[in-house]
Amino acid sequence: MLLLAMDTATPAVTVALHDGEAVVASSSQVDARRHGELLLPAVDRVLKEAGLKLDAVTGIVVGVGPGPYTGLRVGLVTAAAFSSALGVPVHGLCTLDGLAYASGIDEAFAVATDARRKEVYWARYDDSRTRVTDAAVDRPAEIAERLAGLPVVGAGARLYPEAFPDARDPEHQSAAALAALAAEKLAAGDGGFLDPLPMYLRRPDAQVPKNYKVVTPT
Repeated sequence: MLLLAMDTATPAVTVALHDGEAVVASSSQVDARRHGELLLPAVDRVLKEAGLKLDAVTGIVVGVGPGPYTGLRVGLVTAAAFSSALGVPVHGLCTLDGLAYASGIDEAFAVATDARRKEVYWARYDDSRTRVTDAAVDRPAEIAERLAGLPVVGAGARLYPEAFPDARDPEHQSAAALAALAAEKLAAGDGGFLDPLPMYLRRPDAQVPKNYKVVTPT
């Protein structure tokens, strides 16, 4: 087994290789505006670090979000392209699940990432492997009471400490954690993967204007 994992649903452009037992190479850069520029060089970097070529990969793991439209689609399109070129499967995982898994928390908690527009993408967990709500998008003040007393993992907790006073690490997504979670699921044969389709939860930030200004020639 050699899994190539990637996630661009958050400001972290993150890539990792996992051989079924451990992460053999990883790369993460936090830059919310350069997903398209950073992802493929990161793939090249982790392959070089591991001393492997792309054709050694037996499966692709990709974070499906939730996340902003532009960044999220970079990882999903790249995963689909690699899958087609290599003839290997793509295993989709909720981005929030990767953060939850990386936290290692074994009690009730939540994960919250930055959704922009003064909102967060979030979900609640019983432990680091068990999500008990669907991913959602809300303003922090609207969910603060529902998550009162719970640790909250992710950048959303750091951004809104008044709503989430017990912020926990990790702040950013890690493809290494996503790959480890996928490897664990594959080894157990329990499935639980998502289709590699974007989980947007809301309309794109960029939209076609509703009213065009009419310009008539003089």
